[in-house]
Amino acid sequence: MHPLDKFQFCPVCGSKDFRENNFKSKHCEACGFTYYANPCSATAAFIRNERGELLIVRRAKEPAKGTLDLPGGFVDMEETVEQGMIREIQEETGLNIDAVKYLFSIPNLYVYSGMTIHTIDMFFEAHVKDNVHPVADDDAAGLLWLPLDQIDPKDFGLKSISLGVERFLSSHNHLSYSNEKNE
Repeated sequence: MHPLDKFQFCPVCGSKDFRENNFKSKHCEACGFTYYANPCSATAAFIRNERGELLIVRRAKEPAKGTLDLPGGFVDMEETVEQGMIREIQEETGLNIDAVKYLFSIPNLYVYSGMTIHTIDMFFEAHVKDNVHPVADDDAAGLLWLPLDQIDPKDFGLKSISLGVERFLSSHNHLSYSNEKNE
């Protein structure tokens, strides 16, 4: 279902003459308002320690509750993507990261409260010292450090995160998980 299918009335004037304008917008024939359903900004972090291990989150909430994830979430209004990434890391892990480095993005469909939300998931990398002690909080049920060669992208419950992990691992030449699939 397209996200605009949920909206039957114009949010400005309440008219039922709120019709599809094109794939990403609806237009009100009564008052002239056009609403665009643009993707939401979301973030995910590859946080590595000095041993090269990756910090992994176990999801505490739906969608994909109980599966593996990366620290991250939605960017709030009036914050930059980098600020949103740093805030999400702090909320989910307690870590205070000074800087993150943008890597790549992947479009995603995120089902929440029965509605499909189009997102653009932006992936970042951050590094921390070995003496940090992250603590699971907010949307994280648990945290663990894993060596890259022990990570399987199929264990990540959200499609874009799984694809992002696969891309990250392939760029770091740690493809032991693909060798297991071929045996």
